[in-house]
Amino acid sequence: MAECEPIADQFMDLTVPQYAYMFGFLQADGHLSGEPRRRGRLTVEIGARDIDLLREFQKLTPYNSSITERTRSTNFSAIHTSAVWCVCSLEARTKINQLGLPYGHKSRTITPPSVAFSGRDYVRGVIDADGSVGCTSQGLPFVSLTTSSTAVATYVSSYVKDVTGADRTLKRNRRDDVYNILYTKEAAQQLAAHIYYQGCLSLDRKRSAAHSLGRWTRPASMKHRPPRIQWTPEMDRILLAAPTIAHAAAELGYSSTPCRRRRWNLLHGVVPLPR
Repeated sequence: MAECEPIADQFMDLTVPQYAYMFGFLQADGHLSGEPRRRGRLTVEIGARDIDLLREFQKLTPYNSSITERTRSTNFSAIHTSAVWCVCSLEARTKINQLGLPYGHKSRTITPPSVAFSGRDYVRGVIDADGSVGCTSQGLPFVSLTTSSTAVATYVSSYVKDVTGADRTLKRNRRDDVYNILYTKEAAQQLAAHIYYQGCLSLDRKRSAAHSLGRWTRPASMKHRPPRIQWTPEMDRILLAAPTIAHAAAELGYSSTPCRRRRWNLLHGVVPLPR
């Protein structure tokens, strides 16, 4: 993990990479609680193996804070030791709350900051807290994110599309009602290399996993999946006006299968007709 020095007078300036990362992590894994008489606390609880990250947060925060450990049983383990970072300062809590970390339950309501911020560091913070980096059982590199927030899912998918070109359709899953955003193969490699850059603040284990993705090489027998077609109203008009699917495919430069599927969706109301 990169060493962090206290940044005087810049606490939670999200144009500073460390704070953009820290804020993304807090939004995903932190909790603000309020109590009477302006009391309350900001807490982050993570596995004890990642305690070094909390120490870096402590260095970056110019207010008194504490780090403690506790051992308890969970749904996943009979004995689980976690580390808890706690900040009680009203000034610190107010600043973080104003940036977009609500008090109480917040998984659906969090949104990317409305102020200027470092995008790749914010995305890395969210993924470190609520995502995964590694290789599938088939040895394919992947980067994933699970979030309940539509705003965060939309921002991350848009950001990753700008970086890698990989487009994702956002849809909550039926079981948990959350968004599961997954990138694999070259897209995962590009994303990991971009957000886990040399010297960045991050979880050591995820940064190591991200760097290991670069060793994967696509086998010669593995075909590239063609990019998803971005249908426009003008393309839809051409598709509907063409005398046959073959004519439409030739004019649009695509194969007949996606053209036939798109035309069926248009004619049966699955997608709206172009104006």
